[in-house]
Amino acid sequence: MKRKSISRILIAISTIVIVLGALGSGVSAIAQSSATQSKAERRCSNETLSGDYGFALDGVILGPELRFRGVVLQHYDGKGNITQVDHVVTNGVPPAEEWTPGSGTYIVNSNCTGSAVLNTPGNPPVNLHFVIVRGGKEVHQVVDSNLVSAVGTKVE
Repeated sequence: MKRKSISRILIAISTIVIVLGALGSGVSAIAQSSATQSKAERRCSNETLSGDYGFALDGVILGPELRFRGVVLQHYDGKGNITQVDHVVTNGVPPAEEWTPGSGTYIVNSNCTGSAVLNTPGNPPVNLHFVIVRGGKEVHQVVDSNLVSAVGTKVE
C-alpha cells in the first residue's frame, strides 16, 4: 500500500515538475530582452513554443514533504498543446514507470509569459506558469502550489 502511494505521488510529481515546471522571481520576459530590440521582436505567441524542450527540474512537494529531481522532455505543437515524458526520482526512489507520459494545453501571452495545465492519468491537473527567454530557446517554469521549478532548453 505504501509503495502504491509513493508511485501515485511520483506520477503527480513528474507532472508537476514539468514542467516541464522554475522562475518564481517575477522577472518579466521583456526585461530579458536587450534594450536595442523593438517591441515587435519581443512579441510572443503560442507559436513561439514549438518543438521539443528538455527540462531539468528540482523541488519539494508540500504535505507530506517530498524532495525530488527529474528530467522532462516536452513537445509544444505551436498551437497550444503539450505532450511530454518525464523521469522523476522522489526521496531517492525512482518512478514505477521509467518514463511517465502526460499531455495538456498552454497559452503564451504577447509579453512572453504564459501558463499551462498538464494531465496524467489518475492524477489531478497540474497548473504552472512560465516565462520564455532567449527568443524561445529557453523556458523557465514554476508549478503553482508547490516548491517546484524547471528550466528547459530547446532541443536542436
